[in-house]
Amino acid sequence: MQANSSRIELLNEEQAAEFLNIKPNTLAVWRSTKRYPIPFVKIGACVRYKRADLEAFIQENRVEG
Repeated sequence: MQANSSRIELLNEEQAAEFLNIKPNTLAVWRSTKRYPIPFVKIGACVRYKRADLEAFIQENRVEG
């Protein structure tokens, strides 16, 4: 098997919440209520977030003042 240099970095819920500087429960509420459309991957009972999607979310919600 060949190594892929463009591996997708997946973060668990705690890591994603830390990346966004919010609590994991807040992220779970956003996901269940669809308050913010942050894409996620479900692997069995595990929820994972792509780092690139979190970075895109930050850029999309940037407010210039």
